[in-house]
Amino acid sequence: MSAEPLALFSLSGSVDYAKRVAAQLEVPLAPIEERAFEDGEYKVRPLMPVEGADVFVVHALSSDATQSVNDKLCRLLFLLATLADHGASRVTAVVPYLCYARKDRRTQPYDPVTQRYVAALFEAARADRVIALEVHNTAAFENAFRCATFHIDSAELFAEHFADLARTEKVVIVSPDAGGVKRVELFRRALERRAGQPIDNAFVEKYRGGGVVTGGAVVGAVEGRTAVILDDLIATGGTLVRAAKACRAAGAKKVLAAATHGLFTGGAPDLFASGELGGLVVGDSIPLPATIPPSARNRLRVLDTTPLVAAAIAAARRNG
Repeated sequence: MSAEPLALFSLSGSVDYAKRVAAQLEVPLAPIEERAFEDGEYKVRPLMPVEGADVFVVHALSSDATQSVNDKLCRLLFLLATLADHGASRVTAVVPYLCYARKDRRTQPYDPVTQRYVAALFEAARADRVIALEVHNTAAFENAFRCATFHIDSAELFAEHFADLARTEKVVIVSPDAGGVKRVELFRRALERRAGQPIDNAFVEKYRGGGVVTGGAVVGAVEGRTAVILDDLIATGGTLVRAAKACRAAGAKKVLAAATHGLFTGGAPDLFASGELGGLVVGDSIPLPATIPPSARNRLRVLDTTPLVAAAIAAARRNG
């Protein structure tokens, strides 16, 4: 167990989430001052001493109605560096949603590897560790950072939610593309343990080139089963709609979907208009945008991810 006192901070846009994390850790959320200037520049400072403290900053890096993803990233980096400047013994960024994680490799000539560049920014701000919830590619995340990383997967969270269904119906877990097979396998194993019966998995073929997505065949048996499609995030919802149609065409009797991060870009109108999906479950790492129509919210269940984050912080404290 770390001997240093714990200090937990957050920034505007993530304060409500961070307060729930703080409540589970039984610590107060530390005070800060945030100031935005007329020219768009910004200042942040802690309003308490941090010298010798084990500091954690909880902040999700997704755009909202008032701040872009780049605004949030810069503000987090500024606070991390400020805390290091003022003598924190260790500074940990706790990122319920990590931006730019999808661009983790080069797919065409002269491509950037943006996740690695973001990692370098965290290191320049003297972050000692980065804790992130359900990143796009765990191996790429771990390899991008030179500072210590801790990845929180959401398999057990969704397994708990779908356990009753898996005990009463024949379920198959589906990845919307081959890249998500490892994530689906973690979920499948967790759900199988809770349900006490075998559960299969499958994936949907997906090829992308020149901005065009092709494929669509389901690899694995879904006929006559309830298909649960699992992904790390939902942006426009196009990938989920495509996968749901493929599962229906392959004979699935019902299709449900789950994702840790619900971006719902532009309100994801095609997703909520789709008749293929019987239900949708997301984590609360990102607040639901106002662009989602009220009628669509009846088809949406939001799960609390703060216990996962609080447990990760506690584990980081124990492990030093």
